[in-house]
Amino acid sequence: MDASQTAASSTIRTGSALSIARKYTTPGVHPFETVDWELRDARIGHGDRVSFEQKDVEFPKTWSQNATNIVSQKYFRGQLDSPTRERSVKQMIGRVAGTIADWGRQRGYFDSAEDGDAFEAELTYILLHQMAAFNSPVWFNVGFEENPQCSACFILSVEDTMDSILDWNTREGRIFRGGSGAGINLSNIRGSMEPLSKGGTASGPVSFMRGADSWAGTIKSGGKTRRAAKMVVLDIDHPDVREFIWCKAKEEDKAAALRDAGFDMSIDGDGFTSIQYQNANNSVRVTDEFMRAVANDEMWHFKARKTGEPIGEPVAARQLLQEMAEAGWRCADPGIQYDTIINQWHTCPNSGRINASNPCSEYMHVDDSACNLASLNLMKFRKADGSFDVDQFEHCVDIVLLAQEIVVGPSSYPTEEIGVNARAFRQLGLGYANLGAYLMSNGMAYDSDNGRGTAAAITALMTGRAYLQSAKVAQAIGPYERYAENREPHNAVMRMHRDAAYTINDEFSTDTPLLEAARTVWDEAVTAGELYGYRNAQATVLAPTGTISFLMDCDTTGVEPDFSLVKFKELVGGGQMTIVNRTVPLALQTLGYTPEQVSQIEAHINEHNTIVGAPGLLDEHLPVFDVAVGARAISHMGHINMMGAVQPFISGAISKTVNMPQDATVEDIADAYIKAWEGGVKALAIYRDGSKTAQALRTDAEMGKDAGAAAAEGLYTQEQVDELVAEAEMKAKLKEAGAPATRKRMPRERQSITHKFSIGGHEGYITAGMYEDGSVGEIFLTDVGKEGSTLRGMMNSFATAVSIALQYGVPLETLVSKFAYMRFEPEGITQNPEIPFAKSMPDYIMRWLASRFLDADDQEELGILTPAVRARKVAQDVSLSVTSSDTNGPAAAQPAPGLFTSTAPQAPTEALTELPPVVPARMVGLDLGPACGQCGGMMQRTGSCYTCSSCGNNTGCG
Repeated sequence: MDASQTAASSTIRTGSALSIARKYTTPGVHPFETVDWELRDARIGHGDRVSFEQKDVEFPKTWSQNATNIVSQKYFRGQLDSPTRERSVKQMIGRVAGTIADWGRQRGYFDSAEDGDAFEAELTYILLHQMAAFNSPVWFNVGFEENPQCSACFILSVEDTMDSILDWNTREGRIFRGGSGAGINLSNIRGSMEPLSKGGTASGPVSFMRGADSWAGTIKSGGKTRRAAKMVVLDIDHPDVREFIWCKAKEEDKAAALRDAGFDMSIDGDGFTSIQYQNANNSVRVTDEFMRAVANDEMWHFKARKTGEPIGEPVAARQLLQEMAEAGWRCADPGIQYDTIINQWHTCPNSGRINASNPCSEYMHVDDSACNLASLNLMKFRKADGSFDVDQFEHCVDIVLLAQEIVVGPSSYPTEEIGVNARAFRQLGLGYANLGAYLMSNGMAYDSDNGRGTAAAITALMTGRAYLQSAKVAQAIGPYERYAENREPHNAVMRMHRDAAYTINDEFSTDTPLLEAARTVWDEAVTAGELYGYRNAQATVLAPTGTISFLMDCDTTGVEPDFSLVKFKELVGGGQMTIVNRTVPLALQTLGYTPEQVSQIEAHINEHNTIVGAPGLLDEHLPVFDVAVGARAISHMGHINMMGAVQPFISGAISKTVNMPQDATVEDIADAYIKAWEGGVKALAIYRDGSKTAQALRTDAEMGKDAGAAAAEGLYTQEQVDELVAEAEMKAKLKEAGAPATRKRMPRERQSITHKFSIGGHEGYITAGMYEDGSVGEIFLTDVGKEGSTLRGMMNSFATAVSIALQYGVPLETLVSKFAYMRFEPEGITQNPEIPFAKSMPDYIMRWLASRFLDADDQEELGILTPAVRARKVAQDVSLSVTSSDTNGPAAAQPAPGLFTSTAPQAPTEALTELPPVVPARMVGLDLGPACGQCGGMMQRTGSCYTCSSCGNNTGCG
């Protein structure tokens, strides 16, 4: 056992320490006795494919079936079907809370035995009632492994030597094997144009990234997670930064070519494994100096790593930012990290600067360090009148932060250096989930001054209380080991946080007691820190909370808004149903709607998947229900402004991806980079829908172009435009005339196509009959389900209804748009490369009909990879790659007029002005990411990663 794994490395104390007050529990009454329990079956699968099943598991009645499935599969310890396998939440929570409390007793955290018992009972209650949850490694390992690894996030370092570079790969491999993620800054490695001491030139960091990427791709299938979580950072003044900016975008061109040649380019497909740099999130570190150079249109110089002298030809700073935006538009990488802002808020600069982050960008501290995460469920602190329960929240912060602090000592770490630094700095990452749900439930729009003001107050209260508790622990146990050398800068950052709390606009914080509490607690935290120091160099982050949000039954993750207004509810005994999110009726009640109106609006959302057009809904209330994607999607500035509002109250950073519609431009992305810097954000990741070749489905075809614009671009001749206009006018006249519909019966003898399909193991045949002109007029379904079964009867009825509709002139496009992406069992992976995943049989049937009888525009919109769509994509990709054929990216391009209008940076507060929401074109299927490797369901994006809503599988570091 190395030193990093020695539990005894924490000093054992027996003297006077902390007193723990009880708020939820009573001595002599176990928290498990205060809730109702029931036995259920946990099952994860799609159709006949069952990836996990455990019968007769014991859960509180208030926990959902979805939480039951995910917790049983992911967090219950022991071999399945073994007598020692956990089968109850009592065992799981008892294992974790009991072990942490025992560690606290052994290490002298509690003033008395009664205080230790009170801590264990209160922590148990909080976890039992889904008020908070630890990151996954704690649930995996605490009380089960002899030397448990409890942190999910790590930062590594590398020097400019071959031994260090090789060691970097070894250290990353250990972290991936343990199911966690790591980030690293490669800027110490010489650029490819710098000389070696023994002759020749260096390989450069991007070349070493190839090997590390392959290593991560190999280890991912053998560890606890499907995909290695990895962040690679390079400074903006590195000589190879342009190659770094373009490395993933150029691989996307290769991926597109392979896809169009018929290779499987899903995230776990055979073709995708040949694409390089895909196991890491890439980020460029920019300084204020660089951003000012962009604003002032100045030249930017690269610096040699060995000498620090300028090297190579200077480049216009605006061109560099433009290239970052173009690459981000193309493939969502690289992200951007604001180095100056990050290090201005660094509590320990005398021990080393902050160079990198974890893969999801929320943990930022010194090299070779670790952070263990936990998140609070904000909806649990909403009172009946909508106000925030400050007293309960502060108590939960005290208990959970103390639990995280206790875990630091006995936890094991993947390297000795990380173990030493983890115990010397004791970095914690307390955060929250369900912010979007909390704001909506109170009738606040996410993208509004009130929404941002409330979020800022909650975040300030959380971090202020966390540091106050850290100071109290320091008073009893002592401050963190490296506090003395960082006392002045640490305390200065605490004062910065306190001052920021007083800049929150009272007008925009509708909950006055909440804002007053946030300011008061920061006054107390600063005073206590001056007296006793702090036990933790870092206290809070905002993590993506992918899997643990399901454990807590949250409607929204991390700092994100609601993803959509409907969700899929897992049913007892298997299967799913679509329901309106619980937050929506609560919000409608808050806004004053009657129960009858609420029911009508819910029914509309359930049928149409949008609140737009709901009966009785006032237009001024629509912004409250704006979501991340689809109709009424929140603009990118709505996301960025929220990040700017809460960033001053977070020790670390924010894991958040700013979603953009497919028609977002390069200029939109460059503007987002500038606005995030002006708003004081530490890091930003952009995801433009459709920008990844491995994305399962397109969500937004090019619907914004009218025929005239297409003609101007040379896509149509004027004659073709005239024909389209004449056709549209004829259709309009027929509609106005109100001519009665007549049935065009099928000819007695007709051509047909028969297609065999399989959806999640359910097989059958579709036969499409055609008129003389080749258009479809009827469909038959055979061998679907057993003879006389409900499935066969309903699907045959569906086929009859579709056939009659077609013969009465209902356009196939209308039927496809209505039934495509409807979701219910059976659903799953298909054997058709054009439609790799179907959400239901009607979904598959209608998209197959579209693949045979609609044009390439409709097929592309629906994500159907027909030969015509593939050919179109080849042409698009060739045109995109013409300007990026050389190693350093495209030739210099002039920025678009009006893109860089600012001549000087704005104050951070100026970036918080509210902008009108952008309503993009209709989106189809953005909730789908890659197919889940564990259960076959479709994953959706959480931060920079993907999470499966069915089984909780997460591609990130938590």
